[in-house]
Amino acid sequence: MFTYVHGPGRGRLRYVVYAIETTIMADMPPMREYARHSGVGLRRRLYLACRAGIALVPTACVLCQGSAKGGGLCANCAAAVLHSMQHNGLRCPACCLALGRHNACPDCCLRQPAFDRVIAAFDYAEPGDLLIHYFKVGRRFTSAGMLAGLLARTVRDATPALPANTILVPVPASRSSIIERGFNPAAEVARSLARQLDLSCRPELLLRVQEGSRQTRLNRTDRLHSVQSLYACPQRVAGAAIAVVDDVLTTGSTLHSIAQQFKAAGAASVLGLVLARTPYIAEAL
Repeated sequence: MFTYVHGPGRGRLRYVVYAIETTIMADMPPMREYARHSGVGLRRRLYLACRAGIALVPTACVLCQGSAKGGGLCANCAAAVLHSMQHNGLRCPACCLALGRHNACPDCCLRQPAFDRVIAAFDYAEPGDLLIHYFKVGRRFTSAGMLAGLLARTVRDATPALPANTILVPVPASRSSIIERGFNPAAEVARSLARQLDLSCRPELLLRVQEGSRQTRLNRTDRLHSVQSLYACPQRVAGAAIAVVDDVLTTGSTLHSIAQQFKAAGAASVLGLVLARTPYIAEAL
């Protein structure tokens, strides 16, 4: 963390921050205006200025090792990752599943979703699935900002647009997965996404009250029934527009269960914001 500066040194630090805000952050008006005019302290302004500087540092692309900035993707790889969601035909209007030749969504036909819709940045397929693997299995939690950036681009282009008062709520991870991985992927993405979209992030609005089974070890049918009573909303959210943030959506069972809790607590709408949507794969009988 930054050391708090007193006396004359504080004046010099203020000058350095101002210099960064008027040069590096000149092309980032939302971040610059937030830093300079929202009443945040000098330490917070220094943090934002450093973040802006890091975002411009030349680095290797996460996927192709070509030229990128700030530890993210090059323009070509970013376009390739987002291509699946933009050019993959008909999708379920509720859960965003690519329907292919099917007219009906196999998941939503089994139960009426409690959530209103899903916005996903890309399909869980190459090359996007590699980013999820690096993030979760490789434990590269610093990739959260880059992944949130992809989702933020999709959210900004979505129709209808998110309400201005939308509250982001990450899906709570199980205690065992946090011990194993060291962080909650959904929470890291939600925090970064909130900064990029200028929305509030309220993880305390959703609790995980049971451990439950690891979703990755369950088949599609079992996933639909494994999340009952796993989550709880501890307070009223009357009239709120809730956006539940998660990394991957497979059957929508987790989002469905969480949406039920929020709707029961008074939420006006519940949508899902996910990095990746898993394509449907029929299971052998």
